[in-house]
Amino acid sequence: MLPKLSVLDLAPVLEGQTPANSFQNSRELILTAEKSGYNRYWVAEHHNMQGIASSATPVLIGYLAAATSKIRVGSGGIMLPNHSPLVVAEQFGTLESMYPGRIDLGLGRAPGSDMLTARALRRDDRGAYEFDRLVDELRGYFEDVERPVIAVPGKGMSIPVWLLGSSLYSAQLAGRLGLPYSFASHFAPDLLDDALNTYRRNFIPSNVLDKPYSMVAVNAMVANTDEEGEYLASTLFQQFLGIIKGKRGKTQPPREMASLWTEDEKKVVFQQLKYTFFGSKQTVYDQLLEFLRHREVDELMINSPIYDIEKRKTSYEYLANIWKEHE
Repeated sequence: MLPKLSVLDLAPVLEGQTPANSFQNSRELILTAEKSGYNRYWVAEHHNMQGIASSATPVLIGYLAAATSKIRVGSGGIMLPNHSPLVVAEQFGTLESMYPGRIDLGLGRAPGSDMLTARALRRDDRGAYEFDRLVDELRGYFEDVERPVIAVPGKGMSIPVWLLGSSLYSAQLAGRLGLPYSFASHFAPDLLDDALNTYRRNFIPSNVLDKPYSMVAVNAMVANTDEEGEYLASTLFQQFLGIIKGKRGKTQPPREMASLWTEDEKKVVFQQLKYTFFGSKQTVYDQLLEFLRHREVDELMINSPIYDIEKRKTSYEYLANIWKEHE
């Protein structure tokens, strides 16, 4: 049985455009995702990155939820040590009040940026080491109990809380708390299987879940041909090539890569993007099927950072269509 499909969107800022254009593109994309039957649509908190506009994550979630009526909308994720748990509870309590039954709260413990920016966010370096306590505090604000400080809105609300990770830490914590878990294999592939096994091995049934529920994020670019799919994927290759070279900027249009990287750089990029699938509908479907063959995955979250918004929408439509053909 095929896992559900969902969307990860970083609101990429395209070369020659502004964040305002990015938000309009995200609005178009979520409408396409909802029409195509995707389960949820998450945006991720990042800071100090010219090519990513999703820094004010709850604000963007509200904008996208307002444009839709059925699809779940949430954070993939909120970097909790950057924030007061009370403020996060109030923000997501507000969102849940506006769009009941459609809001997800995914939590991570990384800064979502460099350490200089983390300090500008007034982040305490101890936050990552106190992640367990911060998660407990945040979840406490959603409980329907009287306490000296309450979240209004937030108190008594059933907002799904997910733990996100690219290592084993959050996998173990999600299992122990009986929460759903999402792994970021779209940029950190090496510990995927260890993390999924750790999550399931440590899982304790809770009032949230009676059995483990895992989601895995991958990159996928679907086009009319294998050659076009590889060409569209060059936007993502350029982004990660820039990261290893220490050069970050806006999202670049697709290009032939041969003259842009050395063989060693190509190997590094491909290792980081190990779970990146591109090509025609059938090619990507077969690749994803092979990826899933020996893994227990309940949901696939698809990141498709294609430069052209129309081709990006088409990529998600193609994948949804072939998924439905094989259900």
